[in-house]
Amino acid sequence: MDVETFCTESHVIVVAGKGGVGKTTMSAALATMAAEAGKSVLIVELEGKSGITTAFGRREDLGYEEVVMTQPAGLAGSVRARRLTPDDALIEYLEDHGLGRVSRRLARSGLIDVVSTAIPGIRDVLVLGKVKQLERAEVADLIVVDAPATGHAITFLTSASGLVNAARGGPLRVQAQDVVDLLSDPARCRVVLVTLPEELPVSETIESAYTLEDKAGVQLGPVIVNACDPDPVGLDRPAAEVAAAAGVAVDPDHLEALEQARRFRLDRHAVSAEQVERLRRELPLPHLLVPALDTESIGPEQTRALAGALAESVRGLVAEDAS
Repeated sequence: MDVETFCTESHVIVVAGKGGVGKTTMSAALATMAAEAGKSVLIVELEGKSGITTAFGRREDLGYEEVVMTQPAGLAGSVRARRLTPDDALIEYLEDHGLGRVSRRLARSGLIDVVSTAIPGIRDVLVLGKVKQLERAEVADLIVVDAPATGHAITFLTSASGLVNAARGGPLRVQAQDVVDLLSDPARCRVVLVTLPEELPVSETIESAYTLEDKAGVQLGPVIVNACDPDPVGLDRPAAEVAAAAGVAVDPDHLEALEQARRFRLDRHAVSAEQVERLRRELPLPHLLVPALDTESIGPEQTRALAGALAESVRGLVAEDAS
């Protein structure tokens, strides 16, 4: 599959995953990949201080207004980003419905939080309602939503259907139904889960995938397997055998340390490969494998490298499905 096709299959991609698996980093990489394919991208951050700005080399946190993250030289694509909060979404919702004076009074009195938690699920519906509005307004070719961690993400994506079932009518039910329509239409929205090639994250990803399909009715896109261990090269022979073949005398203690490092590397790769295979077996979805980077932090250079790895995996989707 070519990258441009992948980036236009849905208008919105919701990126979700267990905390610590690199969900935000993959959101930045997906957005960069799309921009390098010539698409305009809007990243929507929901939790604040998630690391999106750091991935693009910026220190300041995102606000409600859009800011430009990057625009690849010579390409039409660009990445913009903004933050959405339930409070901001509620104020805008009230203003759009002719209640601007009320919204300003709530803001001054500090009662917004009380109002936005009065009905179960309303906070999530307000935020997703704003995402729906942005999607309908065609503010970008692709909207990438950096969703909450998996536990909250399931509630986040299922609260609209719960509100539809609970409310008999009124504008909130209409808003919730609009959100359900967005989430259930694969041409408009897909959910991409991110995991690590480790037992617990893979298990949670499998469970979350089936829960989201059953309860939220969303279309799941390919699973991104982040930080995959690359194939070990040149480690098929014991350290002592390699040293003997090369005619090099190595201290026995050093040989033992080298052998332990070799075995550790092979064992780590075996565990990674085993979990990727389990994911393929138990969750019948395409997978995008992204290698681990030898770095302590993620900045613009690393984000571009990850975007390139994602693009390579995307281009291999058809071949993988055919096999």
